[in-house]
Amino acid sequence: CGALFDLLFGFVYRFRSIFMTLSRLPLYLRSALFAALCCGAAHAQEAPAFVGLPSTGQLDASRVLDERHGASGRDKEEAKEKTTGQEKAARPRAKGAAIPTGGITGVLIESTAREDQANVPLSFGQVFARGDLPRGAALAGKLADGTVLPLQLDVKASHPDGSVRHAVISAILPRLGAGKDIGLALVKSTKKAENPGAPKPGAGADTVVTIVVDGVRYTASSAAALKGPQAQAWLHGPIVTELQGAAPLVDAKGAEHPHLAARFALRWYGAAKKARVDVVIENNWAYAPDPQNITYDVTITAGGKQVYEKRGLTHYHHARWRSLAWLGEAPDLHLRHDTAYLIDSRALPNYDRSVAVRERALATLASKWSGPKTEPMGIGLAAPAMPGPGGRPDIGLLPGWAATYLLSMDERAKTATLGTADLAGSWSIHYRDQRTGRPVSLLDYPYMTLLGNKSDTRNPKTGKQEAFPPCRKDLCKTPYKPDVSHQPGLAYLPYLVTGDHYYLEELQFWAMYNVFSSNPGYRKNIQGLLAPEQVRGQAWALRTLGQAAYITPDADPLKRDLDTLLDSNLAWYNAEYSNNPGANKLGAIVNGYAVAYKEKTALAPWQDDFFTAAVGHVAELGFKDAEPLLRWKARFPIGRMVGDGVCWMAGANYTYTVRAAPGAPYFDSIKDAFAATVGREAAELPCTGSEMAAALKQKVGDMGGYAAAVSGFPSNMQPALAYAADAGGAAGRKAWTVFMARGVKPDYGEGPQFAIVPR
Repeated sequence: CGALFDLLFGFVYRFRSIFMTLSRLPLYLRSALFAALCCGAAHAQEAPAFVGLPSTGQLDASRVLDERHGASGRDKEEAKEKTTGQEKAARPRAKGAAIPTGGITGVLIESTAREDQANVPLSFGQVFARGDLPRGAALAGKLADGTVLPLQLDVKASHPDGSVRHAVISAILPRLGAGKDIGLALVKSTKKAENPGAPKPGAGADTVVTIVVDGVRYTASSAAALKGPQAQAWLHGPIVTELQGAAPLVDAKGAEHPHLAARFALRWYGAAKKARVDVVIENNWAYAPDPQNITYDVTITAGGKQVYEKRGLTHYHHARWRSLAWLGEAPDLHLRHDTAYLIDSRALPNYDRSVAVRERALATLASKWSGPKTEPMGIGLAAPAMPGPGGRPDIGLLPGWAATYLLSMDERAKTATLGTADLAGSWSIHYRDQRTGRPVSLLDYPYMTLLGNKSDTRNPKTGKQEAFPPCRKDLCKTPYKPDVSHQPGLAYLPYLVTGDHYYLEELQFWAMYNVFSSNPGYRKNIQGLLAPEQVRGQAWALRTLGQAAYITPDADPLKRDLDTLLDSNLAWYNAEYSNNPGANKLGAIVNGYAVAYKEKTALAPWQDDFFTAAVGHVAELGFKDAEPLLRWKARFPIGRMVGDGVCWMAGANYTYTVRAAPGAPYFDSIKDAFAATVGREAAELPCTGSEMAAALKQKVGDMGGYAAAVSGFPSNMQPALAYAADAGGAAGRKAWTVFMARGVKPDYGEGPQFAIVPR
């Protein structure tokens, strides 16, 4: 039923887009388009030779449009944007500021204030390529005039060779002129860090949360939380100290609320005499009985001043929300990371840096960022029902808004990206272990689950039931429906660029939810296998698990657990496929109910492409066990493009037939699979000619599947082919060349979540 609905929805959406587009064209263009459609088949030629995209980090909108759509496409686009007053692309502000040379990487700091600012506190996350910042090395900030700015380096995660993988970098800018930009290079330094002594919270920065539930008043204080046994320093040095702690919400008699708790993170910049106050209210104890939604009034005060108030807030079960405030004048700035370096570090996929993000795409993000969906218990730009069909901007290794931010470093895209990550807490997937204070771990509770019978959840070693307490539906209604198979990657990039602990825990919460939400028996209990999910679910869960294992700090106890779960999954896939002589020869994932189409003879290649892309991403993160799986998986996208006896025009079909009958062996050759997909007669036609196009009901040079859409099936295929081009040798490079030579391509300036290219 789901597949049929997807198909019907797709047809409706496709024709709607076509008619809307045609209706906006001038009459002479509509006439020319009609003539081209009628006459094109008669004059069809082979696909044009591939023209490489720019390999630099500069954004060249004209060249991108030329190479993807031809000069006429560029001319129409320019004319359209001239009439609407829009720029062709969003570019870094041209004020002469640049990152000074001589550093590992750097950032651009833009003032967004109308007045000069003094003693401006700054902290941000930074990922480093392996070997770039050796263990024990210090950092300094180099300005354009040669001035050296002291930096505090809080190392969080390391590469296997001991070099820094991820750190939080802090500074205090003596002055930031109104509307000015500062380039800051991150330069290796031999200066040893000062001993800051024992961490202490800033004076006068006590933060108090007050909630009223059914007439009963509960409070929690940061002063008490930061003195507790679980308080810890997240940042600690001569520039900034951040202390974190948790506290129950208690009534006048000292009784704790059974479900609600507060978490505090106080970031104190001593020299600037400014503090950032981070408060998180949670309703997410994993094993608290009778979980439920709770409606309350809430007030937050910091340093004696009210910083947040909300009446009648309904807090969903196993969800949380965040409030940020400053004591002292808040810094008014926007920070741009070095996009090229972030991508080259391989912490992020190789997004095409030549893509020119459209100004209207950024303006749309800004216009959508308003109203209740941006407030506590909203979900920002995410789709409220994740299982919904159709192409969406939240599907991909990164969501569309995050990829837009990465390639543009635009403030509007950053606001939407970080804001939606803040609101990832609103989904009812958060289960915190009251015993450890951390997101619950499958290695501690191998039989925990949201599914299965009572007998499925009994831990034979302890004799205890590990199913979470049931939630009565009438007390737990939520407008949001999570789904592993349509799950966005909400928190990874925000944590990379900010180093905020909140985003780290979001990533960990989602990674653990993905492994415990299935039946314990199906996932092999403590192994946390993802194989029971749809193929796309396996893809997105593997992506999130790999990212969490990669970036979780070395000192975090969950690091070991996440590594173990990832190892278990990669071992299963390698045993089932890449190291299995009896595995299918096509390179396709067929476990579970993957082959569910055309009376169980066909699979969805676009779902398989999601999986290939996820494996490629995990391999690039440095997990060696993903590499043989990637090489094996690369066969399927490569074969559909340049395999013997196939035509690439059907490479991005909605379905691809992989066996002759239900239960029959899988085809040994991609040629047989192609013939079964398009029919024996069509399979004999010359590829890319008018006859093949007519047989496939496509235009010459068109792969079909909404080829011009940024989320169409060919776009879904692009990341898989990019990783296959790197892993598949000469055949992979040939497949990529053919793919890029196709005649109909999307303009990723409208949404670049699938704009990934080979390394």
